[in-house]
Amino acid sequence: MEDARLCLVTGAAGYIGGRLVPELLDAGYRVRCLVRTPRKLRDQPWAGRVEVVRGDVTDAGSVAAAMEGVDVAYYLVHALGTGRDFEQTDREAARVFGEQARGAGIGRLVYLGGLTPAGVPERELSPHLRSRAEVGRILLGSGVPTAVLRAAVIIGSGSASFEMLRYLTERLPVMVTPRWVRTRIQPVAVRDVLRVLVGCAGLPADVSRAFDIGGPEVLTYVEMMRRYAAVAGLPRRLIVPVPVLTPGLSSQWVGLVTPVPAALARPLTESLRHEVVCRERDIERYVPSPPGHPIGFDRAVALALERVRDAQVATRWSSASVPGAPSDPLPTDPDWAGGSLYTDVRERHAEAAPAALWDVVEGIGGENGWYSFPLAWAVRGRLDRLAGGVGLRRGRRDARRLRVGDSLDFWRVEEIERGRLLRLRAEMRLPGLAWLEMHVDADGAGGARYRQRAVFHPHGLLGQLYWWSVSPFHAVVFGGMARNIVRAAERVQQRGTAARPGDADRPGTASHERG
Repeated sequence: MEDARLCLVTGAAGYIGGRLVPELLDAGYRVRCLVRTPRKLRDQPWAGRVEVVRGDVTDAGSVAAAMEGVDVAYYLVHALGTGRDFEQTDREAARVFGEQARGAGIGRLVYLGGLTPAGVPERELSPHLRSRAEVGRILLGSGVPTAVLRAAVIIGSGSASFEMLRYLTERLPVMVTPRWVRTRIQPVAVRDVLRVLVGCAGLPADVSRAFDIGGPEVLTYVEMMRRYAAVAGLPRRLIVPVPVLTPGLSSQWVGLVTPVPAALARPLTESLRHEVVCRERDIERYVPSPPGHPIGFDRAVALALERVRDAQVATRWSSASVPGAPSDPLPTDPDWAGGSLYTDVRERHAEAAPAALWDVVEGIGGENGWYSFPLAWAVRGRLDRLAGGVGLRRGRRDARRLRVGDSLDFWRVEEIERGRLLRLRAEMRLPGLAWLEMHVDADGAGGARYRQRAVFHPHGLLGQLYWWSVSPFHAVVFGGMARNIVRAAERVQQRGTAARPGDADRPGTASHERG
């Protein structure tokens, strides 16, 4: 194994990167992951088989260190949604990456970008596609042999494009849609994207160019929705395009109906204004498709739905942190002097074994709900969506098991000590930073102690006012949560079975809008 070629993967905490790593490992490569927060990869099933280094693609020093001894480097990151200057951030990060790769003597760069429409001036492209195209040019001009893969809509369980298609089709039997639903698109299955990404590691040194990649069919978005409905066994959908929905209104409409927030829906919908169809299939000369590939649209949808139904979604579009969401770790120093730090603490005794209590704690959120005042959670989720946040619709990647970095409705798992501690960091729109901790301990007599702590660090006067305005409801929301979690654990103990999604739908618990 020491003789195997070493691949550096950036974006390993994201949707594509998180799936590429095990594919590279299975293909016999060694893998090193460059991430800003290494603990996000701690619970990945492949974590023990890779080397993880801390760094940022905009920091030349950390990139140079990560590239030592690397043969192939995958560039799978972008700054989309980080602010109005995201194009500048993408430009600078690509420049740093290319320069450091050339200095380290790396033999191959591989970048996954977006398929751009033929004959459309770059200035008329969406900022998202324009930036992707520019990053590809920068890497190709780095002096390192580079493969730029350009894909349109990626169909796979958990992808943002698939989730958008899935929820639009499933939730609306009659749809008033924007004009872009008539745009011709060449979707591609995520399995084919990963297959080609792995294959590019073995390209000849004299190959340095862009390649279009896509599935075998060219479809309009209307056709994709109708084909999805047929594969999913849904009645035929009535779709009525209207010309008045601008990209901004379209993104708000998508954000209202699907789990994809408007901030992410906008670049996706803007990218669909122009036809995105492969102009060449030259990658086949270097990475030939095996029998049955590239996978057709219907088969790609069926495979994705099978993963969703079997709770085998390896990564989701929300695997990466939400742009603009807080990332500061919870202040744990008891003498922390960063300003006001408000807490709401609840403790209860459970006539249940710690394992039964933990099953309920780790199963919280998603379809299981939040065990208190469903209306309050639903209203808070809708208000967050109206403010441009993610709301409650992200749900869970897995109905039973969480890992660090997982999105959980409008929270993200910041820390998990299985059987003992779950810490969630809020990603809803707030005038401050917020966390929710749930502790499970044995009581020494066969039962368990449950301790729940909500923490809020306000930003300015608005943050102070927010805390004091919602604190009167804490007894209902947080008190009810602690009480009902303990009750659910006691029911689990009595049945002698693990917690199930239906446990959260019993009286006194929440079952919020499903996603």
